[in-house]
Amino acid sequence: MAEAGPPTEGIVLTHFIVSDDVERSRRFYTDVLGGTLERSGEPTNVALANSWIVINRGGGPTDDKPDVTLETPRDLDRVSSFLNIRVKDIAAVYAEWSARGAQFLTPPKQHQYEIRCYIRDPDGHLIEVGQTTDREGDWSPPPWLSSTGGGEPA
Repeated sequence: MAEAGPPTEGIVLTHFIVSDDVERSRRFYTDVLGGTLERSGEPTNVALANSWIVINRGGGPTDDKPDVTLETPRDLDRVSSFLNIRVKDIAAVYAEWSARGAQFLTPPKQHQYEIRCYIRDPDGHLIEVGQTTDREGDWSPPPWLSSTGGGEPA
């Protein structure tokens, strides 16, 4: 995977996480999840599958986000977003990542269209790991969900 940079067309999606210890988080995303270090320091960039994880310390407001403070999760039982990783073989990933030190909340559980489980990174950020089990090959959004965004019917 090439280093994260400006997109040649369209968009490039990265996931920014706030860390109290950037190096510790870097080790989790590279050593446990198998990402590749693309840039060290603050921020640190890790290539993971077809995306990047940007890891940096939190901080107070800036001129472009004047009322926003970045911090690690305070209450691990309340989450407003999480990283979602789709894998081909969840049993193999569960075994491999567990052997590397990942601590899953539960073993993988079967649900209607997928098998999934969750882990936390060292700062408490929630990560879903899932495998699609839909016989049609993959879950797809219901037809009423617009591709134009907003979740409103087309």
